[in-house]
Order: sequence, then C-alpha cells, then structure tokens
Amino acid sequence: MRAALAIVLAFLAAGCGQSKPDPLPPTCSNGPGDVLRALRSAPDNVALSDGTLLSECVKRAFDDADLQELGYSFTPAADRLASRADATAAFQLGFLLGAVRRGAKQTNGVHLELVRRIESTVTFDDPALQAAVRRGAAAGERQG
Repeated sequence: MRAALAIVLAFLAAGCGQSKPDPLPPTCSNGPGDVLRALRSAPDNVALSDGTLLSECVKRAFDDADLQELGYSFTPAADRLASRADATAAFQLGFLLGAVRRGAKQTNGVHLELVRRIESTVTFDDPALQAAVRRGAAAGERQG
C-alpha cells in the first residue's frame, strides 16, 4: 500500500511541476546589429546567425531578464529601421513586428509590452511605407 501511494505521489509531483521553456539563445540578445543583419533577407530565411527565428526569441524569453535582453536587441533595431523611412526598411520593420507578434501569441501575455514598443515605432505618414509595413508584418507573422 505504501509503495503504491509513493508511486502515485511521485507521478503527481512530476506532473504538477511546470517545465521552463528552453533558455533564450545567446544570439537573441547580441544586439540590434544581429537583428538587422537577419532582416536583410526578409521575407526569405530570416534567422539569426545560429538559425534562431526572431519569433522563437520572443517565445523563449521566459522572464523579465530575458525580455529586457531581448528589448535591448529588438527595439533599437526597430528604431533604426523606422528612422530610415524607405520602403525596404519599412518592410523589414513590419517583418520584425510580425515576428514579435507571432512569438508573443505563444506566450501568456508578458510579451505585450515588447509588441507595443515595436508597434510604436511605426509612425510613417506615407501610404506606400504604411503598405510596406503591413506586407512585412504579414510575412513576419507567417514565417518570422
């Protein structure tokens, strides 16, 4: 009887623990330069130097420290793209936004501030640039 109870308790303890996702890959926090290099190939094969997708970085940013590290890479990249204000940069900014949205959809909502921050960089008045952002965002949400 005691042995059976011990086995049941062991299974319950194993099942009750919530597993932590894989750690944030180091390339996710290497800085905006790595993010911008990855975005140069948008919409095809956009990944960091180790093959990590941008959305995977967001999904794997498990705690506040990870999110802060990710923010130090992603938000300056978004700011630089927004400041260029050309069609290529607008598309890449949209792709980044879409990838961040894609990764955040797979989390419990703690990533919404990062999504909001990237969204806030999109301030183009030019309809052509707005359209480029929308096309990029759609691509990023599909494959980012």
